[in-house]
Amino acid sequence: MGILNVTPDSFSDGGLFQGEAAARSQAERLVGEGAAILDIGGESTRPGHTPVPAAEEQARVLPVIRALAPGLSVPISIDTYKASTAEVALAAGATIVNDVWGLQREPDIARVAAAHGAPVIVMHNRETIDPAIDIVADMLRFFERSLGIARAAGIPDADIVLDPGIGFGKSWEQHLESLRRLPEIRALGFPLLVGVSRKSLLGRLHDRETRPTDRLHGSLSAHALAATLGADIVRVHDVAAHVDAMRVVDAVMRPETRAWGPSHEDLRMRTCA
Repeated sequence: MGILNVTPDSFSDGGLFQGEAAARSQAERLVGEGAAILDIGGESTRPGHTPVPAAEEQARVLPVIRALAPGLSVPISIDTYKASTAEVALAAGATIVNDVWGLQREPDIARVAAAHGAPVIVMHNRETIDPAIDIVADMLRFFERSLGIARAAGIPDADIVLDPGIGFGKSWEQHLESLRRLPEIRALGFPLLVGVSRKSLLGRLHDRETRPTDRLHGSLSAHALAATLGADIVRVHDVAAHVDAMRVVDAVMRPETRAWGPSHEDLRMRTCA
């Protein structure tokens, strides 16, 4: 999954791809490098971010989705927790909903996704960090609530992907614990998405100060580890390098899978079945 942030303040690439021309160029680059999904977001969810009104979020993402969807060879995911934004984005050509609040901030987003037949990515999140809790036990309870919302809205289990939410609502140790214990989440029987790309938790493992763009090697290592532990999708900024890394992981761990670069339908079968 290639990341396309059309925001002024995302932690790694804020302001770089605002505007239709810049967004189109970046989308073409990501897909050309092998992205199987394009994740478009109009509101930064970095630590300390300032929430934006739905109208502003939609003004950022809708022109880009409308411009890209007709000619894009891969599905578009809308990165939002707002039901109204999901509604207009799906109508504009997005086909997946990626909710960083796991359908729980605005539960009506599940109804919207079901009405459009859109798969959902359900991410674990917390309002506050509590280093004392068992973070995976917390995830399992959270996902139970999210699955209840999804099922009540009519979303089939085959259209649900879970995301442990690395970098969200957790201590540094809990981020690492979440990765280490991915098999416990995978045991729920749903595909997993993991996104660690360029995040500050990787910077803590260096013996020097790093900028987000300096964290490629750490991102590759974290995602390769995640893939060996059960992740089916990795959400990344640096697509070409990750495609190379994931080919190696697949060749060793999943020899039955063919080369990367699946079609939309094949992708749905592999990640949502």
